[in-house]
Amino acid sequence: MPDRSVVVITGASAGVGRATAKAFAENGFNVALLARGQAGLEAASKDVTDAGARALSIRTDVSQFVEVDAAATKVEEELGPIDVWVNNAMTTVFAPSWDTKPTDFQRAVEVTFLGQVWGTQAALARMRSRDRGNIVNVGSALAFVGIPLQGAYCSSKFACRGFFESTRAELLHEGSHVHLTMVHLPAVNTPQFDWCETTLDRHPQPVAPIYQPEVPAKYILQAALDGRRSKTLGSWNKMLVFTDTLFPGFGNQYAALAAWDGQLTDQPLQNDRPSNLHEPADAERDFGAHGIFDSRAGGFMDPSFLRTLPGTAGVFAQALGRTVAEKRRLTATKRRARAARTRS
Repeated sequence: MPDRSVVVITGASAGVGRATAKAFAENGFNVALLARGQAGLEAASKDVTDAGARALSIRTDVSQFVEVDAAATKVEEELGPIDVWVNNAMTTVFAPSWDTKPTDFQRAVEVTFLGQVWGTQAALARMRSRDRGNIVNVGSALAFVGIPLQGAYCSSKFACRGFFESTRAELLHEGSHVHLTMVHLPAVNTPQFDWCETTLDRHPQPVAPIYQPEVPAKYILQAALDGRRSKTLGSWNKMLVFTDTLFPGFGNQYAALAAWDGQLTDQPLQNDRPSNLHEPADAERDFGAHGIFDSRAGGFMDPSFLRTLPGTAGVFAQALGRTVAEKRRLTATKRRARAARTRS
């Protein structure tokens, strides 16, 4: 077998990480798979080897720097120097912030945010001395606009974006040829909705438009190869982020109107539903890359989303109207306050 580049992918046993591992294997990389679930890791390793690449699976809790750093050492000993590191691992809690247990909130932040920090630090400890390598941190549209029921996840992704900006500036300052990239994902059909911790009585779902995990996997691979600064996936997400920039507070209004019930199906939550927050859900059962929403997920022009576009546009317009009204109320309050100070 010819020499191949080496990629490390965290959260590689399912979902976007699983699809990304396959994409890299098919494009000339040997793949190190980091995750907690043994069954998921074994199946992901088979995906990689079936694509003609070498696979190295390492059970790793990314919230623990010691485990991440040890995994990096093992990768370089067995596969060779790390060329690309993809920080993808995440977990979340579907619940209002006031119903989220402190220990659950902490765990979600430690995996989703600190997991990216530890992965980046482990990669940089090896890449900076060689002055080469690409690190791809997986972000989200929710790193720009927070939505209800996902306070722990949104907080983590906002923090990930801040860490990315700071660390990238440091690399630029020292003239490093190590590239740091962030790819912001849309809603994706992954098993996280089957196993995320939740306090609610209905099964969680991604907010349309929903994409298959192979879509972000393609762009994560592309970002690793071209070293771009960042990429936000999905025209709808780009529009939402842009509108919130033009009209601060719009994202809050839109999320309040659309994102609570939009994240919940009509299906009651099953009592025997697994949770992967504190323990891996795929330790004994492989969940694969896809979740249960295959019929509603697709590429960038998903027909199921196009059918919902009129209703979505209506909510968009309503949220924009509320934002403008809120701005007007604030302006009127400021004017009254200035007038009162003038009279006094």
